[in-house]
Amino acid sequence: MATPDVVADLAPTGTLRASINLGNPVLAQGTPEQPTGITVDLARELARRLDVPLELLCFDAARKSFAAMAEGRADLCFLAIDPAREEEVAFSPAYVVIEGVYAVPRDSPLRTVADVDRPGHRIGVKQGSAYDLSLTRTLAHAEVVRGAEGLDVFREEGLEVGAGIREPVTAAVAGDAGLRLIDEAFMQIRQAVGVRRDRRPASVDFLAAVVTELLASGFVTDALRRAGQSEDLAAPQP
Repeated sequence: MATPDVVADLAPTGTLRASINLGNPVLAQGTPEQPTGITVDLARELARRLDVPLELLCFDAARKSFAAMAEGRADLCFLAIDPAREEEVAFSPAYVVIEGVYAVPRDSPLRTVADVDRPGHRIGVKQGSAYDLSLTRTLAHAEVVRGAEGLDVFREEGLEVGAGIREPVTAAVAGDAGLRLIDEAFMQIRQAVGVRRDRRPASVDFLAAVVTELLASGFVTDALRRAGQSEDLAAPQP
């Protein structure tokens, strides 16, 4: 259990307000009224260890989940570790690692990740997602086009490439004969628990210790399995 100072720091209202991103189907499923998934399980376990009630605040995009915490409407969030976010967020070790992949039209000449980053290529991404942040920072030639969903803007605007998380992109490609997956991942997305940087060092240490313990105990793999996700997504133990 946490010390009283950590409890007061992480749950200043007396309730742990956790920001949940329902826009990432690997991490959360269900509805805002009845969310499920590994992030929900983690939030419940953290509230149990803090010995406070839990309030789940659900959003349809990572950028909205981040904003809720940054603006003080939520106490913690579940986001991908990214340098742009680390300016405002202190992260735990990763608990899950997922991959960013590309989808292209079936007759596209693009076959590898390296083929994509060339002049004239436009990549559809979900605005504010981890892969939006990463591609915006790392692409040398291709253009990022943002929308509500990477594959949606890819289809709607007739782009050369759509970007997204491997699991939903693979499912979309399987259901659309006009699409093909570039199987090589363009990035590893490390998902972690995050709090604002003005939290006490002891509070950040508490979150890191809990995540490390939950990885070692099998809690994370069990939560993934219950959610219908691959246990292989569990991050390596720190």
